Amino acid sequence: MLYPLTFRPLFKERVWGGRKLEELYQKSLPAGAPIGESWEISDRPGDVSVIANGPLAGKDLHWLMEQHGVELLGNLQPQTPRFPLLIKILDAREKLSLQVHPPAERAIELGGEPKTELWYIAEAEPGAELYVGLKQGVTRAAFEQKIKDGSVADCFHRVLVHAGDAMFLPSGRVHAIGKGLVIFEIQQNSDTTYRVFDWNRLGLDGKPRPLHQRESLASIDFTDFQPGLVPAGFVVEASGKRRILAANPLFTVEECELAAGRSRGKALGTMQVIATVYGNLEIRGASQIISLSPGFFCLLPASTNDVQIIANQTSRFLAIQAGAGG
Repeated sequence: MLYPLTFRPLFKERVWGGRKLEELYQKSLPAGAPIGESWEISDRPGDVSVIANGPLAGKDLHWLMEQHGVELLGNLQPQTPRFPLLIKILDAREKLSLQVHPPAERAIELGGEPKTELWYIAEAEPGAELYVGLKQGVTRAAFEQKIKDGSVADCFHRVLVHAGDAMFLPSGRVHAIGKGLVIFEIQQNSDTTYRVFDWNRLGLDGKPRPLHQRESLASIDFTDFQPGLVPAGFVVEASGKRRILAANPLFTVEECELAAGRSRGKALGTMQVIATVYGNLEIRGASQIISLSPGFFCLLPASTNDVQIIANQTSRFLAIQAGAGG
């Protein structure tokens, strides 16, 4: 019988990363390295999350999919045998590359995988911004010319952001994360990124990182102008409040707030991932009680219908569900 599961994070060194995850969330980062990504729940080849708690500790998520897929996902039937989502925390001390992920209709011919994602801003320094979509009126011809003269960043729509903001990024939307941001990223289980421009910097090996301009141009939606942030309005409920950040065939994400001492359950027969933003949660199942502090994640299998999510203090968290199209 499955139970609420936690996992050991997988830390990724990135040229644009830092040490903020150690400071904010007390993550045990490798010494001295600029860590840009903490893969919290992953079922990628070579990067599979290992269970950290309970009787299944030491088993990994892919084993769980193979041996207990129905208990884990319920009625979901993912298109691949791997867990349908990849969930990360990003620490951007410097700007990421200007990039795009291939849309589903072009991914196979380009040799990649589609990747639709959601960014939730957990922390933002003053003036922090995202690069998302194109400025109004930018054409493909103008974009290509700007690539050639090194000024393609001028084509990107830029959005100032603050903690609590969210941005949805369908495959094909050009984007980059600006510096000074910590982001919870929820995405399809994919790791295909095509770089348009990388600010003329060197990678961790002292060499320029590869660009993928042909693939990028084949992937970019040149009708995607100046997208906005997810609307900020919450629905007030008896125990707190919530708002929908994303609802599409790939995943649903809600931002929830519970008042101190209040609780909520999990929808019957559904898999859900809980990610604490601030405060402290207690995930109480039949055989496991988990304290979930900010920056930590818990996977609630579909078969765990007796779970309660309890706020030990006023707490905000993300509730994430995979969709049938994942």
